[in-house]
Amino acid sequence: MNTSKTILITGGAGYIGSHTIIELLENTDYNVISIDNYSNSSAKTFQRIEKITGKKVINYLIDLCDSKSLETVFENENNIVGIIHFAAFKSVPESVNNPHKYYSNNINSLLNILECCLKFKIEHFIFSSSCSVYGNISELPVKETTPLGKSESPYAYTKQVGEEIIKDYSKAFQELTSIALRYFNPVGAHVSGLIGEDPINKPTSLVPVITQTAIGKIKEMAVHGTDYDTRDGSCIRDYIHVTDIAIAHIKALEYIINKKQKTNFSIFNLGSGNGVSVLEAINAFEKISNKKLSYNIGPKRDGDVEAIFSDTTLSEKELKWKTKFTLDEMMETAWKWEQMQTQE
Repeated sequence: MNTSKTILITGGAGYIGSHTIIELLENTDYNVISIDNYSNSSAKTFQRIEKITGKKVINYLIDLCDSKSLETVFENENNIVGIIHFAAFKSVPESVNNPHKYYSNNINSLLNILECCLKFKIEHFIFSSSCSVYGNISELPVKETTPLGKSESPYAYTKQVGEEIIKDYSKAFQELTSIALRYFNPVGAHVSGLIGEDPINKPTSLVPVITQTAIGKIKEMAVHGTDYDTRDGSCIRDYIHVTDIAIAHIKALEYIINKKQKTNFSIFNLGSGNGVSVLEAINAFEKISNKKLSYNIGPKRDGDVEAIFSDTTLSEKELKWKTKFTLDEMMETAWKWEQMQTQE
């Protein structure tokens, strides 16, 4: 058995989980293991990780909602020092249509993994949260202290509840230190073009919809609403490259392992600090790809927030983290990844 300290990634075959594994393998001394049941991902991801890093990653093919199977992972792996919990369903439209799926999966899986933290004495826990917890807000940019609005979707509500659960656990069990990272909109792909966002289900996030439209997988994409109270009428989001987000997880892990945290539970925004509209994102892609996208103007979508972007002061100060990738680089890497998939 590998005796080095181990980080467990839940949802390791997923979009952000896989990029975080790469950064951990390439830039730290940690051993990495994954739990992923491929409910919206593929086993091919680990072959791609090995191609990039030269290292194999053990993945446990179990459902986190199955507590007994989950415990066997911790019984087999006795060197786990930290957990980064990505595994969750994440489609806003699907959560609106099927709230039970989201409440039962996202909340039960979190409770099970936290119980394992206590039972097997894992002290460091990073939670994959979301800017969707803020809801529709009146003041921008968003700070960590901005009061949370009403959640606009069951998905967003599972993240609000998840944060409260972790805060309560960290308060009740002082040995557990944890961080919730509220991402804004992760986009792009690894600079190698070998790994990127690869959902099994039809994509609902903007950039994979853009790239799949450009390559012909999607005949015509929809812009959901152009009558929002924004500069061009389309929704505004804070886009952030997936590798920047992956690096932030390592910074957060170091932050709590090195005991820099002032309380047992902290929250950090992960964003670029810039708002980009849907139409501006489409224009940026068209510029870097020299392709004209086919899109129609559709109605507003249930669960969508009008405009949101981040104040990044706290994460820059405490985690010593800042985004590096530009919007053009986000689009370039996403397009490179999309084109690479057609060659597989």
